Amino acid sequence: MGSGWGFAALLGAVVLVGASVQRLAGIGFALVAAPALVLMLGPGGGVTLANCASAAISAVGLAGNWRQVRVAEMVPLIAAAVCTVPAGSWVAGRVSPTVLLIGIGALVSAAALLVLGGVRASSLRGVRGAVVAGAASGFMNAAAGVGGPAISLYALNTGWSARQFVPNAQLYGLLVNAVSIAAKGLPHLTAPAWSLAALGIAGGSVVGKVLAERVPEGRARLVVLGLALAGGVVTLAKGLWGL
Repeated sequence: MGSGWGFAALLGAVVLVGASVQRLAGIGFALVAAPALVLMLGPGGGVTLANCASAAISAVGLAGNWRQVRVAEMVPLIAAAVCTVPAGSWVAGRVSPTVLLIGIGALVSAAALLVLGGVRASSLRGVRGAVVAGAASGFMNAAAGVGGPAISLYALNTGWSARQFVPNAQLYGLLVNAVSIAAKGLPHLTAPAWSLAALGIAGGSVVGKVLAERVPEGRARLVVLGLALAGGVVTLAKGLWGL
């Protein structure tokens, strides 16, 4: 892992971009930032820092939106995710860094393409859909830091609007990332890296709130998914190069 203020500043900038995206869209921190964090910190540290930052920015957003959360509908999603977090953590701790890079790159790329394509499936509706999406998301969140797309696809197939989706995604992100962190522990970072990552989260929450008031939903979604796809492809290429 890199050290010094230059490395920490770059890390903080990546976190700021990811936090801005998640505050804007409800999900997206890991999609946008996890590939870069994995390249900087390695698969273990990068995914765990993505979990930490996603939980923190979700908590910030939820503070102002908690009254809009659909608790009854979120229970099966969160319960299913919590059940699969241990399996994702187990995989993340035992797979080689090169294979994990390939897996993370492939998952991010595929998730971005699925959401861009607006995949529709009857299996992603109702309680059964919530369980399927939650289980997939919990595993992917712990293993690769990218649990949001499965929840996004569930919301799309359920017919939630963006306004309905964001607060529920924030509750989900807070709780499931907290469980992932409990299962894996905190990443090992220097004091400068922790400090600038925290500043990135704070700054991103402000930037994302401003953007949410000015950027049309459709455009923001395309930017998020475009960045995610680019990051996923780069991470996949790095993993394949290391074989």
